[in-house]
Amino acid sequence: MELLDDQDLFNLVNKLSLTYFHKPFLHDVAFNFRLRTTGGRYIPNKKLIELNPKYMQESDMEEFIGIIKHELCHYHLHIEGRGYRHRDQAFKQLLKITGSPRHCKPLPSQKKYKYVYKCTSCNDEFKRMRRVNTAKFRCGKCKGRIYLL
Repeated sequence: MELLDDQDLFNLVNKLSLTYFHKPFLHDVAFNFRLRTTGGRYIPNKKLIELNPKYMQESDMEEFIGIIKHELCHYHLHIEGRGYRHRDQAFKQLLKITGSPRHCKPLPSQKKYKYVYKCTSCNDEFKRMRRVNTAKFRCGKCKGRIYLL
């Protein structure tokens, strides 16, 4: 999917804010190309929502909208002076009310495993970034022997 320009991105965020929160979005939103492990973030001091553009390009629009709704929960609770952090009860309740995800799914480009192991008993697969000593470790489900594929 093609990236939105600044005005279109602001309009999308404002539209979602009006639809799900019944309040306008009055501050700034931007793409941050340096974000790697997260879909977006809200910076309270600047009242700025930063979004990871890779989620718009690699994921479906539903996932991207979920990330925007999550960041809008932080934004609106902060503006109202209520608990806007992940651990706060008000934040958890607003996530539930608006149907926003608590965490975003990993990007398809991030799912790169070097090693895949398989159990001889239950045929379960284990994907790992690091090598595992197959003589030392067993399957976590059935205690069967594992081998490298």
